[in-house]
Amino acid sequence: MTDPADPAALSPGQARELFRGGLRVPTAGWCAGWTQANLIAVPRDQAYDLLLFAQRNPQPCPVLDVTEPGEASASLFSGDLRTDLPGYVVYEDGRPVAETTDVTAYWRDDLVCFLIGCSFTFEGALREAGVPVRHIEQNRNVPMYRTNRMCRPAGVFGGPLVVSMRPVPAGRVADAVRVTSRYPAVHGAPVHIGDPRGLGIADLGAPDFGDPVDVRAGDIPVFWACGVTPQAAVTAARPALAIGHAPGHMAITDVRDRAHAAP
Repeated sequence: MTDPADPAALSPGQARELFRGGLRVPTAGWCAGWTQANLIAVPRDQAYDLLLFAQRNPQPCPVLDVTEPGEASASLFSGDLRTDLPGYVVYEDGRPVAETTDVTAYWRDDLVCFLIGCSFTFEGALREAGVPVRHIEQNRNVPMYRTNRMCRPAGVFGGPLVVSMRPVPAGRVADAVRVTSRYPAVHGAPVHIGDPRGLGIADLGAPDFGDPVDVRAGDIPVFWACGVTPQAAVTAARPALAIGHAPGHMAITDVRDRAHAAP
């Protein structure tokens, strides 16, 4: 199966049909105007701890929706959370054991799914404001990095803040901050601007997740909190089973981006 000619023009339902058919592709730039979300699913007996972890760390973990145990759809996602994302990571005892396009074989009736806000949601607003989004321009997955900043722990969950990085021309950094600060439900304003060593990142060319992007002359690296943070927390907590989206391969919801923009 090949990519559609214009993924930005697809509806969420059309995109989910492609993903259900086995298409694996990062979703930045897909379904323009529709909110994208991170997925993390954990057993019911760890779900309260994860909800508390998210409440204590709202910038990397802004909760958009939580399912009842065993439910495979959500109020803002009418598809099937087991099949309708383009990629998943399966964890057992905190270790990744599979990357797949369908997690039906791993599904358990006690799993509680969390949909977490994603910074892809504000990328359309950035581009409308004239701020380039380099990973879309370069047809790559956004680069993501573990940092030296630790999240506030909750129950069994803890671990480092994960960030996404977008190189922004120096003259447009203030615009990037202004635009994204209007979207607190999808990570909001940057957590760091400039020298990546301030976050303990030694090499921008070696992201922990996603792809490296070219930083052009005059660009400043800008870092936003990232919804992969709960997967780093799963690695530390070591639940018997957890399922997350493959980084950059998001759940495309039935909610418009504008619903998450502050006035």
